[in-house]
Amino acid sequence: MSRLFTNRDRPFDMGVLPTERLARDANAPAVDARLPADATPPGPDSIAAAIPEYRDLCAKFLDGETAAARAPVPDDPLARARNLKASAYFLDATLAGVCTLEAADWAEGTHPAHTHAFVFLIEFGREPEAGGPGDAWIRGTNAARTDLRCAELAVVLAGYVRGLGWPARGHAAGDTLVSIERVAQRAGLARAVNGTLKAPLIGRGFRLGVVTTTYEMTADLPLASLDWPDAETYMGKPGTRPGWAEAEEAQRPLHLGRYAMEKIKRVDEPTTLVLRDEIRRMPKRADMFQRALAGDLGAKPAAERRRFAVKHPLAFAMTPLIRNMVPMQGTREPLSGADPAALADPVRNAESIKALGYFLGADLVGICRAEPWMYYSHDDEKGDPIAAYHPYAIVMLIDQGFETMEGSSGDDWVSGAQSMRGYMRGAMLAGVMAAHLRRLGHSSRVHSNAYSEVLHLPAMLMAGLGELSRIGELVLNPFIGPRSKSIVITTDLPLEVDRPIDFGLQAVCAMCKKCARECPCNAIPFGPKVMFNGYEIWKPDAEKCGRYRLTNAKGSACGRCMKTCPYNREDLVESERLLWLSIDVPQSRRALIDYDDATGGGERNPAKRWWFDLEVVDGVVVKPEAANERDLDLGRGEKLARTQKLAYFPPDLQPRGGTTVNTAVPIDRPAGLAAYAAAESPAAARKRRGTKPGPV
Repeated sequence: MSRLFTNRDRPFDMGVLPTERLARDANAPAVDARLPADATPPGPDSIAAAIPEYRDLCAKFLDGETAAARAPVPDDPLARARNLKASAYFLDATLAGVCTLEAADWAEGTHPAHTHAFVFLIEFGREPEAGGPGDAWIRGTNAARTDLRCAELAVVLAGYVRGLGWPARGHAAGDTLVSIERVAQRAGLARAVNGTLKAPLIGRGFRLGVVTTTYEMTADLPLASLDWPDAETYMGKPGTRPGWAEAEEAQRPLHLGRYAMEKIKRVDEPTTLVLRDEIRRMPKRADMFQRALAGDLGAKPAAERRRFAVKHPLAFAMTPLIRNMVPMQGTREPLSGADPAALADPVRNAESIKALGYFLGADLVGICRAEPWMYYSHDDEKGDPIAAYHPYAIVMLIDQGFETMEGSSGDDWVSGAQSMRGYMRGAMLAGVMAAHLRRLGHSSRVHSNAYSEVLHLPAMLMAGLGELSRIGELVLNPFIGPRSKSIVITTDLPLEVDRPIDFGLQAVCAMCKKCARECPCNAIPFGPKVMFNGYEIWKPDAEKCGRYRLTNAKGSACGRCMKTCPYNREDLVESERLLWLSIDVPQSRRALIDYDDATGGGERNPAKRWWFDLEVVDGVVVKPEAANERDLDLGRGEKLARTQKLAYFPPDLQPRGGTTVNTAVPIDRPAGLAAYAAAESPAAARKRRGTKPGPV
């Protein structure tokens, strides 16, 4: 579902629903009411049994130590409330509000001396139709699924406030010291209707989470109405979700997802050449961030490697969940007990997997064979060999969020939090899915950013989730562009695989070069594709890119290439029309690229600038000295292209398999420069192998 009206001028902290237009009543009482629940109980094959271990993990981090010093945040309680609401919306809450705490809000027993409650609401996931793919796994689990999401957000938001220096505790159904139902009414998120809480402007059920704290924020007023105030609001004129959104979504089977990937052309092989028999499996130790950790890039990148993505306190608050989900990632070995006849249909299995992924919160789901060349050759801790062990890979993408990226330069202080949010959300939903498959008797293992034994990019490519772009080591999706993070599950569950896609990206990227022009460290090539370890690719200079992202002094990490790409568009009907124009009318592509620059695509939008510029230094949050404030530089490309010198590091220039992070292998940049200069062209590789020419 794409919106008709832009939200360009809508501040991010106002959320996706136009609740600011609803009537409020300061005197509305908070009455006894229950949360919405599932209409039916879960069945014996549902995911219900896979959720409690992740709820238990969240429960461990709902409370914790408060930072030793208070962060330099605004004293204005309204600014604080707006920032925390935007943080919740960034984490995909549906609604958020604030109230002051009263004695009656607390459950019986001891409780902390907190003064304010930050309350957020997450709506139920869309369920499949009765008997449809995934129905037996999903039906009756919406409350449990959404309570888990609420617990996840409660952990992060409470951790964020504690990191700022104020005591805070998270609360979710089943693990709360407050009446969640009562504070939700007082914070203006819901009203009681016939004994059950009902939220404004949504038809589905929902669940609630709370953070109680001494952090002072401006309180909201209780709701006086739940109904759409007028036709303009119902149509989404404020740039908000329209009233017909749920009805439109219901017309589309859940397993297809929200994006019309089935309309994109499918091909037998990717649009970039992949010579499988020439690919040499690389050890995890060859990853540039692991090379930095080991000291290959020198002392400063080694020191910064441990904190570059979590320098901001919101990103840092996600690390307890990300790190502690690693031991829960699953099995490599086959399991006994599976009924061969129960899940023997690979088509039905694949559709059910996709439905489950979308239900739990993935934005795109694809499936491919987990071919041996997709696996790393060795781990980086003990140097042990990694054998390919599962035949299938389920690949999911998490959208990093257009609105936050719209407000950012791409390499300022929110960049790390954007990545970490995608990694956390992906690991959580994939963890539940893999645990569910193991319960059904099928070996399954999650491969997250925190620990993966497979390379995500080739899996994304072969699963048909995008094409390789000029950005280089990035698979770009036609609908959400480059702004995604991936999560992979490998499994022995029989699955129908997807085919690669072709939406004309090779021709567009050949013309565009915008990411190269805007790259802060000149790491993205202006020149043609080359062959690298069996792949045809616009190969970026991973050392340049890695050094900049690790040592960025005016931000955390970097995603400027994603920020400035013309495929990074607002989710509008008009945007989708431009996408199909670029696919169906090749003659339009040059004009569409120029149009993106002419209309300011990639400029920062101050209406979406919601985060505080903050940095964690030695466990205390401080004000950084500066923040990157980049906008487009249309004249930058020609000079950069003339002076660009790129290096790449094929297997012979990487640490050998068996090398661990305890041994430094200094990077040989002169050899990397020479290797790039001598790189084989894709045309030469095709001629040598006798294969057909690829896309322009």
